[in-house]
Amino acid sequence: MAWWRYLFLIGFLFSFYTNSFSQNYWVCEHGLVFFESEAPLENIKAQSNKMRGIIRPATKEFACTVDISTFEGFNSEVQQTHFLENYLEWKKYPQATFIGKFIEDIPFDTPGTYSVRAKGDLTVHGESKERIIRGTLVVKKNGMHIESEFSIPVSDHGITIPKIVQQKISDDIQVKVIMDFNLSRQP
Repeated sequence: MAWWRYLFLIGFLFSFYTNSFSQNYWVCEHGLVFFESEAPLENIKAQSNKMRGIIRPATKEFACTVDISTFEGFNSEVQQTHFLENYLEWKKYPQATFIGKFIEDIPFDTPGTYSVRAKGDLTVHGESKERIIRGTLVVKKNGMHIESEFSIPVSDHGITIPKIVQQKISDDIQVKVIMDFNLSRQP
């Protein structure tokens, strides 16, 4: 991720903590993110339980991030090394992020299950792409639960797949996100 994007993300997340002393926000410290590449010659599956996120209901803002190096579960260490170093270039682009807002007006104080869409910038491999990501939000008395499934075209994020391995890596990576948020108050 370019240094300015990293600073923007830190500033954005910090603004959640400093904007208003009486405003509630919801945080997730250990969200799950899974990805899968189904190609003719090989399937690649990995996951991380290190996704972090924050929701500010008053403004409908939503942000989440995951360190690329935390993905595990590949078919082998060699596959993990090739995927993370050669395609995602995790040392150069250490995080994937989504920063946006919920489109719908959501009654965050009313328990229930809601179909939601978040519009914002998805940054992977240092390339941002505006996206609308659909999901299901379950508002509970003491928390929120979000699940979403979507695909990411690797070409949208500047990831090139050499011809020699095109039968081993899909052009579209399937992603599933599961996050549980707890209520917090700004300091």
